[in-house]
Amino acid sequence: MTTSPSPTATNASEAPPDPQPQPQPQVYTINLQKLPLLTGLDEAVLKKVAGALLVRKADHGQTILNKGGKGDYLLFLLSGRLQAVDITEDGREVGLSFLTPGDYFGELSVIDDLPRSATVVACEPSLYALLPRLHALDLMHNNPQVAERMFKRLAAGIRRSSNLRTILSITVAFQRVYALLDHLSQKGPSGLVVIERLPTQQEISIMINTSRETVSRAIQVLIQRGVVEKDLKRLIIRQPEALRAELNLPKSALDEPSP
Repeated sequence: MTTSPSPTATNASEAPPDPQPQPQPQVYTINLQKLPLLTGLDEAVLKKVAGALLVRKADHGQTILNKGGKGDYLLFLLSGRLQAVDITEDGREVGLSFLTPGDYFGELSVIDDLPRSATVVACEPSLYALLPRLHALDLMHNNPQVAERMFKRLAAGIRRSSNLRTILSITVAFQRVYALLDHLSQKGPSGLVVIERLPTQQEISIMINTSRETVSRAIQVLIQRGVVEKDLKRLIIRQPEALRAELNLPKSALDEPSP
């Protein structure tokens, strides 16, 4: 790992010994100021972080963290998309949250030195960076901005977990789909309500403990009624109030049993 005068980190992966001509090592340059947790920090602090970072690639479906594993690193997602999942006692996956570029993860085990609380899997080819635990703790302890951002992130995570527990308590599968879509939607500057990166049907099914086919049927019902509209990777909520109204329909009106 080398650093440049600007707050960037560069990582070159070494090729194994080989008598044949070797390809040039791959080099990654990261602008640490673009990572929300590190934005605005002094250049000296960023250079110290850059000198400790390790950069890794993950293929689609590859596990990056395992529940119960040791919390040796704080991790940053640089590109791609990840999902945090938990495994129920009967062996089923339950989706907890998605991670997008700029997000950090693994902070709980870094803070309390206890085993990882969830498994993190790559939803698509991804690039991520690892900051060793001692460097991460030094960053938290000596930079109030970092600590404050982490406190706010932890509070938001508690609220999100509470919302997901409420959704999982809904007995009707279609209503769980509708509740999750409402939870994921956000109003943009133009007033349009959208889910910018709609999870796949399989990812949604894991999050709300139902089948992919049920998710597909539930969304198709909304499309047919003009409540939502698909637009490439995003879902436009044309009638937000109508979507919320679906949550109050009686079970018989949804024509879909719980799984």
